[in-house]
Amino acid sequence: MSISSALSNALSGLNAVSRAADVVSSNVANAMTEGYGKREIELTSQQLGRYGSGVSVVGVTRYHDPVVTGERRYAGAEAALENTRAEFYDSYAAAMGQADEKDSIAGRITGLETALIEAASRPDSEARLATVLDAASDLATQINDASDSIMDTRMAADKEITKTVDFLNSALQQVVDLNVAIQKQVTQGYDANGLMDQRQTLVDQISEFIPVNEVEKDNGMISLYTNGGAFLVDSKAATLGFTQTPIITPDMTVSGGALSGLTINGLDMPTNTEKGPIAGGKLAGLFEIRDVLAPQAQTELDALARDLIERFQTPDADSTLAIGDAGLFTDGGVAFDVLNEEGLAGRISVNALVDPDQGGDLWKLRDGLGAVAEGDQGDASILNSLANALQKSRVASSGGLTGIERSALGFAADMYSLAETNQLNAAADLTYASARRDSLEAIEMENGVDTDQEMQRLLVIEQTYAANAKVISTIEALMDQLMGI
Repeated sequence: MSISSALSNALSGLNAVSRAADVVSSNVANAMTEGYGKREIELTSQQLGRYGSGVSVVGVTRYHDPVVTGERRYAGAEAALENTRAEFYDSYAAAMGQADEKDSIAGRITGLETALIEAASRPDSEARLATVLDAASDLATQINDASDSIMDTRMAADKEITKTVDFLNSALQQVVDLNVAIQKQVTQGYDANGLMDQRQTLVDQISEFIPVNEVEKDNGMISLYTNGGAFLVDSKAATLGFTQTPIITPDMTVSGGALSGLTINGLDMPTNTEKGPIAGGKLAGLFEIRDVLAPQAQTELDALARDLIERFQTPDADSTLAIGDAGLFTDGGVAFDVLNEEGLAGRISVNALVDPDQGGDLWKLRDGLGAVAEGDQGDASILNSLANALQKSRVASSGGLTGIERSALGFAADMYSLAETNQLNAAADLTYASARRDSLEAIEMENGVDTDQEMQRLLVIEQTYAANAKVISTIEALMDQLMGI
Protein backbone atom coordinates (compact mmCIF):
# COMPACT_ATOMS: atom_id res chain seq x y z
CA MET A 1 0.00 0.00 0.00
CA SER A 2 1.34 3.41 -0.93
CA ILE A 3 1.76 6.22 1.58
CA SER A 4 -0.87 8.28 -0.25
CA SER A 5 -3.36 5.40 -0.08
CA ALA A 6 -2.74 4.97 3.63
CA LEU A 7 -3.22 8.68 4.22
CA SER A 8 -6.45 8.65 2.18
CA ASN A 9 -7.78 5.69 4.16
CA ALA A 10 -7.01 7.35 7.48
CA LEU A 11 -8.57 10.66 6.45
CA SER A 12 -11.76 8.92 5.28
CA GLY A 13 -11.84 7.09 8.61
CA LEU A 14 -11.55 10.35 10.53
CA ASN A 15 -14.38 11.82 8.46
CA ALA A 16 -16.58 8.76 9.11
CA VAL A 17 -16.01 8.68 12.88
CA SER A 18 -16.59 12.44 13.05
CA ARG A 19 -19.97 11.96 11.39
CA ALA A 20 -20.70 8.97 13.63
CA ALA A 21 -19.93 11.04 16.73
CA ASP A 22 -22.37 13.69 15.49
CA VAL A 23 -25.10 11.04 15.10
CA VAL A 24 -24.48 9.61 18.58
CA SER A 25 -24.52 13.07 20.18
CA SER A 26 -27.81 13.84 18.42
CA ASN A 27 -29.32 10.60 19.71
CA VAL A 28 -28.25 11.26 23.30
CA ALA A 29 -29.40 14.89 23.22
CA ASN A 30 -32.84 13.90 21.93
CA ALA A 31 -33.35 10.76 23.99
CA MET A 32 -36.43 12.31 25.65
CA THR A 33 -37.66 14.35 22.68
CA GLU A 34 -41.13 13.35 21.46
CA GLY A 35 -41.25 12.45 17.80
CA TYR A 36 -37.50 11.90 17.54
CA GLY A 37 -36.44 8.83 15.59
CA LYS A 38 -33.16 7.16 16.54
CA ARG A 39 -30.42 7.67 13.96
CA GLU A 40 -27.77 5.22 12.80
CA ILE A 41 -24.97 5.99 10.41
CA GLU A 42 -24.55 3.80 7.33
CA LEU A 43 -20.99 3.15 6.16
CA THR A 44 -19.53 1.31 3.18
CA SER A 45 -16.00 0.57 2.04
CA GLN A 46 -14.59 2.60 -0.83
CA GLN A 47 -12.92 0.78 -3.70
CA LEU A 48 -10.38 2.25 -6.09
CA GLY A 49 -9.66 -0.29 -8.80
CA ARG A 50 -8.60 -3.51 -7.09
CA TYR A 51 -7.62 -1.84 -3.86
CA GLY A 52 -9.56 -0.55 -0.89
CA SER A 53 -9.67 3.21 -0.56
CA GLY A 54 -11.07 3.88 2.89
CA VAL A 55 -14.62 4.22 4.13
CA SER A 56 -17.57 6.22 2.79
CA VAL A 57 -20.63 7.56 4.61
CA VAL A 58 -23.72 6.38 2.74
CA GLY A 59 -26.16 8.31 4.89
CA VAL A 60 -27.97 8.48 8.21
CA THR A 61 -30.99 6.22 8.70
CA ARG A 62 -33.91 7.20 10.93
CA TYR A 63 -35.50 4.25 12.73
CA HIS A 64 -39.06 3.98 14.06
CA ASP A 65 -41.65 1.24 14.39
CA PRO A 66 -44.71 2.29 12.33
CA VAL A 67 -46.88 -0.45 13.90
CA VAL A 68 -46.20 0.58 17.50
CA THR A 69 -46.47 4.26 16.58
CA GLY A 70 -49.83 3.64 14.89
CA GLU A 71 -51.18 1.71 17.88
CA ARG A 72 -49.91 4.38 20.25
CA ARG A 73 -51.71 7.05 18.23
CA TYR A 74 -54.98 5.12 18.34
CA ALA A 75 -54.60 4.67 22.10
CA GLY A 76 -53.88 8.38 22.53
CA ALA A 77 -56.98 9.30 20.54
CA GLU A 78 -59.10 6.92 22.63
CA ALA A 79 -57.72 8.41 25.84
CA ALA A 80 -58.51 11.92 24.57
CA LEU A 81 -62.07 10.84 23.74
CA GLU A 82 -62.62 9.22 27.15
CA ASN A 83 -61.13 12.24 28.91
CA THR A 84 -63.58 14.50 27.07
CA ARG A 85 -66.49 12.32 28.20
CA ALA A 86 -65.21 12.12 31.78
CA GLU A 87 -64.92 15.91 32.00
CA PHE A 88 -68.52 16.28 30.85
CA TYR A 89 -69.87 13.79 33.39
CA ASP A 90 -67.81 15.45 36.13
CA SER A 91 -69.32 18.85 35.33
CA TYR A 92 -72.87 17.45 35.09
CA ALA A 93 -72.58 15.57 38.39
CA ALA A 94 -71.24 18.75 39.98
CA ALA A 95 -74.19 20.74 38.60
CA MET A 96 -76.63 18.21 40.10
CA GLY A 97 -74.75 18.08 43.40
CA GLN A 98 -74.52 15.07 45.69
CA ALA A 99 -77.85 13.97 47.09
CA ASP A 100 -76.72 14.53 50.69
CA GLU A 101 -75.48 18.08 50.08
CA LYS A 102 -77.66 20.98 51.19
CA ASP A 103 -77.08 23.04 48.04
CA SER A 104 -77.72 20.16 45.61
CA ILE A 105 -81.03 19.76 43.79
CA ALA A 106 -81.96 16.87 46.08
CA GLY A 107 -80.89 18.94 49.09
CA ARG A 108 -83.08 21.85 47.93
CA ILE A 109 -86.07 19.51 47.60
CA THR A 110 -85.45 18.29 51.14
CA GLY A 111 -85.24 21.91 52.26
CA LEU A 112 -88.60 22.72 50.65
CA GLU A 113 -90.22 19.66 52.17
CA THR A 114 -88.91 20.59 55.63
CA ALA A 115 -90.06 24.19 55.24
CA LEU A 116 -93.59 23.08 54.26
CA ILE A 117 -93.86 20.72 57.23
CA GLU A 118 -92.64 23.41 59.64
CA ALA A 119 -95.02 25.98 58.14
CA ALA A 120 -97.92 23.54 58.49
CA SER A 121 -97.15 23.26 62.20
CA ARG A 122 -97.48 27.06 62.52
CA PRO A 123 -99.57 28.26 59.55
CA ASP A 124 -100.02 31.66 61.17
CA SER A 125 -96.26 32.35 61.15
CA GLU A 126 -95.30 34.70 58.34
CA ALA A 127 -91.65 33.90 58.96
CA ARG A 128 -92.25 30.22 58.27
CA LEU A 129 -94.22 31.05 55.11
CA ALA A 130 -91.27 33.20 54.01
CA THR A 131 -89.00 30.21 54.61
CA VAL A 132 -91.19 28.14 52.27
CA LEU A 133 -90.91 30.84 49.60
CA ASP A 134 -87.13 30.99 50.01
CA ALA A 135 -86.81 27.20 49.83
CA ALA A 136 -88.95 27.04 46.67
CA SER A 137 -86.96 29.89 45.09
CA ASP A 138 -83.67 28.20 45.98
CA LEU A 139 -84.85 24.96 44.38
CA ALA A 140 -85.96 26.69 41.18
CA THR A 141 -82.67 28.64 41.03
CA GLN A 142 -80.64 25.45 41.55
CA ILE A 143 -82.41 23.77 38.63
CA ASN A 144 -81.93 26.92 36.52
CA ASP A 145 -78.21 26.92 37.33
CA ALA A 146 -77.87 23.24 36.41
CA SER A 147 -79.60 23.93 33.09
CA ASP A 148 -77.31 26.92 32.47
CA SER A 149 -74.32 24.71 33.21
CA ILE A 150 -75.42 22.25 30.53
CA MET A 151 -75.90 25.05 28.02
CA ASP A 152 -72.49 26.48 28.91
CA THR A 153 -70.98 23.04 28.33
CA ARG A 154 -72.60 22.79 24.89
CA MET A 155 -71.37 26.24 23.90
CA ALA A 156 -67.88 25.49 25.24
CA ALA A 157 -67.80 22.30 23.16
CA ASP A 158 -68.94 24.21 20.09
CA LYS A 159 -66.20 26.80 20.64
CA GLU A 160 -63.60 24.07 21.17
CA ILE A 161 -64.68 22.40 17.92
CA THR A 162 -63.97 25.68 16.12
CA LYS A 163 -60.47 25.87 17.60
CA THR A 164 -59.83 22.21 16.80
CA VAL A 165 -60.93 22.57 13.17
CA ASP A 166 -58.70 25.64 12.77
CA PHE A 167 -55.75 23.74 14.24
CA LEU A 168 -56.36 20.68 12.06
CA ASN A 169 -56.55 22.74 8.88
CA SER A 170 -53.26 24.43 9.78
CA ALA A 171 -51.56 21.19 10.85
CA LEU A 172 -52.65 19.27 7.74
CA GLN A 173 -51.25 21.99 5.51
CA GLN A 174 -47.99 21.92 7.48
CA VAL A 175 -47.77 18.16 6.88
CA VAL A 176 -48.12 18.80 3.14
CA ASP A 177 -45.45 21.50 3.30
CA LEU A 178 -43.11 19.17 5.18
CA ASN A 179 -43.82 16.44 2.63
CA VAL A 180 -42.62 18.76 -0.12
CA ALA A 181 -39.54 19.83 1.84
CA ILE A 182 -38.64 16.22 2.70
CA GLN A 183 -39.06 15.12 -0.90
CA LYS A 184 -36.72 17.92 -2.02
CA GLN A 185 -34.10 17.03 0.59
CA VAL A 186 -34.20 13.31 -0.23
CA THR A 187 -33.99 13.78 -4.01
CA GLN A 188 -31.04 16.15 -3.57
CA GLY A 189 -29.24 13.70 -1.30
CA TYR A 190 -29.50 15.71 1.92
CA ASP A 191 -30.45 14.51 5.40
CA ALA A 192 -34.23 14.98 5.87
CA ASN A 193 -34.50 13.23 9.25
CA GLY A 194 -35.03 16.45 11.20
CA LEU A 195 -37.97 17.36 8.99
CA MET A 196 -39.36 13.85 9.46
CA ASP A 197 -39.22 14.34 13.25
CA GLN A 198 -41.23 17.56 12.93
CA ARG A 199 -43.77 15.82 10.72
CA GLN A 200 -44.18 12.93 13.13
CA THR A 201 -44.84 15.36 15.99
CA LEU A 202 -47.51 17.07 13.88
CA VAL A 203 -49.17 13.77 12.97
CA ASP A 204 -49.16 12.78 16.64
CA GLN A 205 -51.00 16.00 17.48
CA ILE A 206 -53.50 15.48 14.66
CA SER A 207 -54.20 11.89 15.72
CA GLU A 208 -55.29 13.02 19.19
CA PHE A 209 -58.27 14.76 17.58
CA ILE A 210 -58.84 12.39 14.64
CA PRO A 211 -57.18 8.93 14.63
CA VAL A 212 -55.21 8.65 11.40
CA ASN A 213 -53.46 5.96 9.40
CA GLU A 214 -50.10 6.89 7.92
CA VAL A 215 -49.01 5.49 4.55
CA GLU A 216 -45.43 5.97 3.39
CA LYS A 217 -44.88 7.09 -0.19
CA ASP A 218 -41.85 7.67 -2.40
CA ASN A 219 -39.02 9.99 -1.35
CA GLY A 220 -40.03 10.11 2.30
CA MET A 221 -43.54 11.52 1.73
CA ILE A 222 -46.62 10.24 3.55
CA SER A 223 -50.40 10.35 3.16
CA LEU A 224 -52.93 10.38 5.99
CA TYR A 225 -56.45 8.98 6.10
CA THR A 226 -58.91 8.30 8.91
CA ASN A 227 -60.26 4.93 10.01
CA GLY A 228 -63.49 5.84 8.29
CA GLY A 229 -61.69 6.26 4.98
CA ALA A 230 -61.58 10.04 4.68
CA PHE A 231 -58.31 11.30 3.20
CA LEU A 232 -56.76 14.16 5.15
CA VAL A 233 -53.41 14.40 3.35
CA ASP A 234 -52.57 13.10 -0.09
CA SER A 235 -51.15 15.32 -2.79
CA LYS A 236 -52.75 18.20 -0.88
CA ALA A 237 -54.42 18.77 2.48
CA ALA A 238 -58.13 18.27 3.07
CA THR A 239 -60.13 21.27 4.27
CA LEU A 240 -62.36 20.85 7.31
CA GLY A 241 -65.35 23.17 7.63
CA PHE A 242 -67.30 24.24 10.73
CA THR A 243 -69.18 27.36 11.82
CA GLN A 244 -69.37 28.31 15.49
CA THR A 245 -72.73 29.12 17.06
CA PRO A 246 -72.28 31.84 19.72
CA ILE A 247 -75.52 31.15 21.62
CA ILE A 248 -77.00 27.65 21.93
CA THR A 249 -80.44 26.97 23.36
CA PRO A 250 -81.90 23.55 24.29
CA ASP A 251 -84.03 23.33 21.14
CA MET A 252 -81.10 23.83 18.75
CA THR A 253 -79.87 20.76 16.85
CA VAL A 254 -77.78 19.89 13.80
CA SER A 255 -80.70 18.11 12.13
CA GLY A 256 -82.84 21.20 12.61
CA GLY A 257 -80.22 23.32 10.90
CA ALA A 258 -79.55 25.53 13.91
CA LEU A 259 -76.11 24.07 14.62
CA SER A 260 -73.19 23.49 12.30
CA GLY A 261 -72.03 20.03 11.36
CA LEU A 262 -68.59 19.07 10.07
CA THR A 263 -67.55 19.07 6.43
CA ILE A 264 -64.43 17.70 4.76
CA ASN A 265 -63.74 19.27 1.37
CA GLY A 266 -67.30 20.59 1.37
CA LEU A 267 -68.95 17.21 2.03
CA ASP A 268 -71.07 16.71 5.18
CA MET A 269 -69.52 14.18 7.53
CA PRO A 270 -71.19 12.15 10.31
CA THR A 271 -69.64 12.82 13.72
CA ASN A 272 -70.44 9.54 15.50
CA THR A 273 -67.85 8.57 18.11
CA GLU A 274 -67.97 4.84 17.36
CA LYS A 275 -67.94 4.74 13.57
CA GLY A 276 -67.55 7.23 10.78
CA PRO A 277 -64.84 9.41 9.24
CA ILE A 278 -63.70 11.05 12.50
CA ALA A 279 -64.68 8.37 15.03
CA GLY A 280 -62.50 7.65 18.02
CA GLY A 281 -60.82 10.96 18.88
CA LYS A 282 -61.34 14.17 20.80
CA LEU A 283 -63.10 15.96 17.94
CA ALA A 284 -65.82 13.30 17.83
CA GLY A 285 -66.05 13.55 21.63
CA LEU A 286 -66.68 17.29 21.45
CA PHE A 287 -69.48 16.72 18.94
CA GLU A 288 -70.88 13.99 21.21
CA ILE A 289 -71.03 16.40 24.14
CA ARG A 290 -72.72 19.13 22.11
CA ASP A 291 -75.18 16.93 20.22
CA VAL A 292 -75.77 13.86 22.42
CA LEU A 293 -74.60 13.90 26.04
CA ALA A 294 -75.58 17.46 26.96
CA PRO A 295 -79.01 17.23 25.27
CA GLN A 296 -79.65 13.94 27.11
CA ALA A 297 -78.75 15.58 30.41
CA GLN A 298 -81.01 18.53 29.52
CA THR A 299 -83.88 16.14 28.80
CA GLU A 300 -83.53 14.52 32.24
CA LEU A 301 -83.34 17.89 33.95
CA ASP A 302 -86.40 19.12 32.05
CA ALA A 303 -88.24 15.98 33.14
CA LEU A 304 -87.40 16.77 36.77
CA ALA A 305 -88.64 20.35 36.37
CA ARG A 306 -91.84 19.09 34.75
CA ASP A 307 -92.39 16.62 37.57
CA LEU A 308 -92.10 19.39 40.16
CA ILE A 309 -94.45 21.70 38.29
CA GLU A 310 -97.07 18.98 37.74
CA ARG A 311 -97.00 17.95 41.40
CA PHE A 312 -98.20 21.39 42.46
CA GLN A 313 -100.36 22.20 39.43
CA THR A 314 -103.35 20.06 40.49
CA PRO A 315 -106.38 20.62 42.75
CA ASP A 316 -105.04 17.79 44.96
CA ALA A 317 -102.11 19.99 45.93
CA ASP A 318 -104.06 23.27 45.97
CA SER A 319 -107.86 23.04 45.98
CA THR A 320 -108.20 26.70 44.97
CA LEU A 321 -106.61 26.11 41.57
CA ALA A 322 -108.77 25.89 38.48
CA ILE A 323 -107.87 23.60 35.58
CA GLY A 324 -105.08 25.22 33.60
CA ASP A 325 -103.89 27.46 36.46
CA ALA A 326 -100.21 27.51 37.38
CA GLY A 327 -99.27 26.07 40.76
CA LEU A 328 -96.40 26.84 43.12
CA PHE A 329 -93.90 26.39 40.27
CA THR A 330 -94.43 27.88 36.83
CA ASP A 331 -92.94 27.78 33.37
CA GLY A 332 -91.47 31.26 33.28
CA GLY A 333 -94.49 32.71 35.07
CA VAL A 334 -97.22 30.79 33.22
CA ALA A 335 -98.81 27.37 33.49
CA PHE A 336 -96.79 24.52 32.00
CA ASP A 337 -97.68 23.40 28.48
CA VAL A 338 -96.77 19.77 27.70
CA LEU A 339 -95.90 20.80 24.15
CA ASN A 340 -93.20 23.16 25.41
CA GLU A 341 -90.98 21.02 27.63
CA GLU A 342 -87.61 21.63 25.94
CA GLY A 343 -85.51 23.87 28.14
CA LEU A 344 -88.08 23.85 30.95
CA ALA A 345 -85.35 23.48 33.58
CA GLY A 346 -83.98 26.85 32.58
CA ARG A 347 -87.40 28.52 32.90
CA ILE A 348 -88.90 26.99 36.05
CA SER A 349 -89.71 29.67 38.62
CA VAL A 350 -91.83 30.29 41.71
CA ASN A 351 -95.33 31.66 41.10
CA ALA A 352 -95.34 35.43 41.48
CA LEU A 353 -98.68 35.18 43.35
CA VAL A 354 -96.84 34.08 46.52
CA ASP A 355 -93.85 36.43 46.18
CA PRO A 356 -94.27 39.87 47.83
CA ASP A 357 -91.34 41.21 45.76
CA GLN A 358 -93.41 40.53 42.63
CA GLY A 359 -96.67 41.88 44.01
CA GLY A 360 -97.83 38.58 45.53
CA ASP A 361 -98.87 37.58 49.05
CA LEU A 362 -97.21 35.07 51.37
CA TRP A 363 -100.58 34.05 52.85
CA LYS A 364 -101.52 32.44 49.52
CA LEU A 365 -99.09 29.67 50.37
CA ARG A 366 -101.42 28.87 53.28
CA ASP A 367 -104.80 29.79 51.81
CA GLY A 368 -104.22 28.78 48.17
CA LEU A 369 -103.02 30.55 45.06
CA GLY A 370 -106.58 30.97 43.85
CA ALA A 371 -107.82 32.56 47.09
CA VAL A 372 -109.11 36.11 46.68
CA ALA A 373 -108.89 36.99 50.38
CA GLU A 374 -106.89 35.87 53.40
CA GLY A 375 -108.58 33.04 55.26
CA ASP A 376 -108.18 31.30 58.61
CA GLN A 377 -104.56 31.73 59.72
CA GLY A 378 -104.73 28.45 61.64
CA ASP A 379 -105.77 26.37 58.61
CA ALA A 380 -102.79 24.23 57.46
CA SER A 381 -104.68 21.97 55.06
CA ILE A 382 -103.16 23.41 51.87
CA LEU A 383 -99.65 23.49 53.34
CA ASN A 384 -100.07 19.83 54.24
CA SER A 385 -101.34 19.12 50.72
CA LEU A 386 -98.26 20.81 49.23
CA ALA A 387 -95.97 18.74 51.45
CA ASN A 388 -97.88 15.58 50.49
CA ALA A 389 -97.58 16.49 46.80
CA LEU A 390 -93.83 16.67 47.19
CA GLN A 391 -93.68 13.34 49.03
CA LYS A 392 -96.19 11.52 46.83
CA SER A 393 -94.87 8.70 44.66
CA ARG A 394 -95.76 9.20 41.03
CA VAL A 395 -94.47 8.17 37.62
CA ALA A 396 -92.52 10.85 35.79
CA SER A 397 -94.23 12.05 32.61
CA SER A 398 -91.03 12.25 30.53
CA GLY A 399 -87.30 11.56 30.52
CA GLY A 400 -85.46 8.28 30.86
CA LEU A 401 -86.56 7.51 34.43
CA THR A 402 -90.19 6.71 33.68
CA GLY A 403 -91.90 3.47 34.64
CA ILE A 404 -91.25 3.64 38.39
CA GLU A 405 -93.14 5.69 40.95
CA ARG A 406 -90.94 8.09 42.91
CA SER A 407 -91.23 11.02 45.26
CA ALA A 408 -89.70 14.30 44.13
CA LEU A 409 -86.67 13.61 46.32
CA GLY A 410 -86.43 10.05 44.97
CA PHE A 411 -86.51 11.37 41.41
CA ALA A 412 -83.66 13.83 42.08
CA ALA A 413 -81.66 11.19 43.96
CA ASP A 414 -82.03 8.69 41.10
CA MET A 415 -80.96 11.33 38.60
CA TYR A 416 -77.81 12.02 40.61
CA SER A 417 -77.20 8.29 40.98
CA LEU A 418 -77.41 7.90 37.20
CA ALA A 419 -75.06 10.85 36.69
CA GLU A 420 -72.62 9.41 39.24
CA THR A 421 -72.74 5.98 37.57
CA ASN A 422 -71.95 7.56 34.21
CA GLN A 423 -69.16 9.51 35.88
CA LEU A 424 -67.62 6.37 37.41
CA ASN A 425 -67.92 4.43 34.15
CA ALA A 426 -66.27 7.28 32.26
CA ALA A 427 -63.46 7.42 34.82
CA ALA A 428 -62.92 3.65 34.50
CA ASP A 429 -62.85 3.86 30.70
CA LEU A 430 -60.39 6.75 30.91
CA THR A 431 -58.14 4.80 33.27
CA TYR A 432 -58.07 1.83 30.88
CA ALA A 433 -57.43 4.00 27.81
CA SER A 434 -54.69 5.97 29.59
CA ALA A 435 -52.99 2.78 30.78
CA ARG A 436 -53.01 1.37 27.25
CA ARG A 437 -51.59 4.60 25.84
CA ASP A 438 -48.87 4.75 28.52
CA SER A 439 -47.95 1.12 27.86
CA LEU A 440 -47.54 1.72 24.14
CA GLU A 441 -45.57 4.91 24.80
CA ALA A 442 -43.21 2.86 27.00
CA ILE A 443 -42.78 0.27 24.24
CA GLU A 444 -42.08 3.04 21.76
CA MET A 445 -39.49 4.53 24.10
CA GLU A 446 -37.81 1.13 24.49
CA ASN A 447 -37.42 0.99 20.71
CA GLY A 448 -36.01 4.50 20.73
CA VAL A 449 -32.67 5.84 21.92
CA ASP A 450 -30.78 3.61 24.37
CA THR A 451 -28.28 5.97 26.01
CA ASP A 452 -26.17 3.10 27.42
CA GLN A 453 -25.79 1.66 23.96
CA GLU A 454 -24.97 5.09 22.54
CA MET A 455 -22.22 5.54 25.15
CA GLN A 456 -20.75 2.20 24.15
CA ARG A 457 -20.76 3.32 20.53
CA LEU A 458 -19.04 6.54 21.56
CA LEU A 459 -16.20 4.52 23.14
CA VAL A 460 -15.76 2.59 19.88
CA ILE A 461 -15.80 5.87 17.94
CA GLU A 462 -13.12 7.27 20.27
CA GLN A 463 -10.92 4.23 19.75
CA THR A 464 -11.43 4.34 15.99
CA TYR A 465 -10.63 8.05 15.91
CA ALA A 466 -7.44 7.47 17.90
CA ALA A 467 -6.39 4.65 15.57
CA ASN A 468 -6.88 6.74 12.43
CA ALA A 469 -5.13 9.70 14.03
CA LYS A 470 -2.21 7.37 14.93
CA VAL A 471 -1.94 6.30 11.30
CA ILE A 472 -1.78 9.93 10.16
CA SER A 473 0.84 10.83 12.79
CA THR A 474 2.93 7.80 11.77
CA ILE A 475 2.73 8.82 8.11
CA GLU A 476 3.78 12.34 9.10
CA ALA A 477 6.82 11.02 10.96
CA LEU A 478 7.71 8.79 8.02
CA MET A 479 7.42 11.69 5.59
CA ASP A 480 9.66 13.81 7.81
CA GLN A 481 12.31 11.10 7.77
CA LEU A 482 12.07 10.75 4.00
CA MET A 483 12.36 14.50 3.52
CA GLY A 484 15.45 14.51 5.73
CA ILE A 485 17.33 11.98 3.60
